[in-house]
Amino acid sequence: MHMMDIDMKLARAVRTFAAVAALAACVSATGCRRTDVRDFEVSIPALSSENEAAIRQSLAGFAGVDKSSLKFDRQAKKLTLRYDSMQLAKKNIEMAIAKAGFEANGVSPESVGARK
Repeated sequence: MHMMDIDMKLARAVRTFAAVAALAACVSATGCRRTDVRDFEVSIPALSSENEAAIRQSLAGFAGVDKSSLKFDRQAKKLTLRYDSMQLAKKNIEMAIAKAGFEANGVSPESVGARK
């Protein structure tokens, strides 16, 4: 190998390292998005004061659901909540409520294998 080839490879390696170091510095300075908190409205046709506890319990296992944000509107038959979409999807919430035996945004208990 010629000295010129070695110098060129070394220069390329230094540029690559510099680019990676710059990218790492940029990411650590600005940080990666770790949360994406959103509001979500769930239509629950069977919503009543008697089944609020069961619905709360169905969501208790999700770290991404802000349990203090649960707002039940029995008259409108809707539940409003805040959740972190980086931890779970809307469909996870709907399916958990359906598994508890309540239709949620059209997801039926039967479609997720729940028994009434």
